[in-house]
Amino acid sequence: MGKNKNSGEKPIKPGLPGLLERLSLPFMRDNYEALANQAAGAAWPHVDYLCALADGEAGLRRQRSINRRIKNARFPVVKTLEQFRWSWPTSINRATVQNLFRLKFLDDRSNVILLGGVGLGKTHLATALGYAACLDDRSVLFTTAVDAINTLSAAQAANRLKTELKKYTAPSLLCLDEVGFLPIDKHGADLLFQIISLRYEQGSLVITSNRAYKDWPGIFNNDSTLTSAILDRLLHHAETIVIEGKSYRMKDEIES
Repeated sequence: MGKNKNSGEKPIKPGLPGLLERLSLPFMRDNYEALANQAAGAAWPHVDYLCALADGEAGLRRQRSINRRIKNARFPVVKTLEQFRWSWPTSINRATVQNLFRLKFLDDRSNVILLGGVGLGKTHLATALGYAACLDDRSVLFTTAVDAINTLSAAQAANRLKTELKKYTAPSLLCLDEVGFLPIDKHGADLLFQIISLRYEQGSLVITSNRAYKDWPGIFNNDSTLTSAILDRLLHHAETIVIEGKSYRMKDEIES
């Protein structure tokens, strides 16, 4: 008995292209003929031809997965380590930074904290680490500290705090940018503490800040107890990178 025309099921196009489309194999659909000609010309065994098709399909799926992770990470701009201007900071431990891009800190569930003044590339390096993690099949979320606090505060007012917190605890890597750029009140500090506490030894953080650790009580409403609790969890398993120099964004004014 034929299929009901009103079943809503997509009709199968005739021939191999239609079957490959129905099986959601777009690389094979678009390349089987060209690869068949190549295989015939080079006298490939059938298994090598099939392997080439499967390899291409797997590569396409991996690239789509990477693109999806990059989109979900919400980077303001994609940056790479290769784009970083090493010559601008007057002081940075280049070997230590490069070693971070092996991403072992993600396996260890440890943290990276980038400290330095404005315009020295902290956000660039944090983004580049997040991007490298996406390429390594890791889930990533990039946010500023203030945006995270505002989002959680709104969720708490709507009785959705527990659900919203999962967005910050689920990724393999959370990049928390601009901690200390703006002062945080007690409520905001408590919310930020919840993120850090829930991720402690469960998932890695990359944090950027323009404040030295000794000045962090000023970030968190001068609450020394809460600041100590935050630093205790952050620094237990962490690599601190201190970057010194003048703002790269002020380069033209400095050099004039």
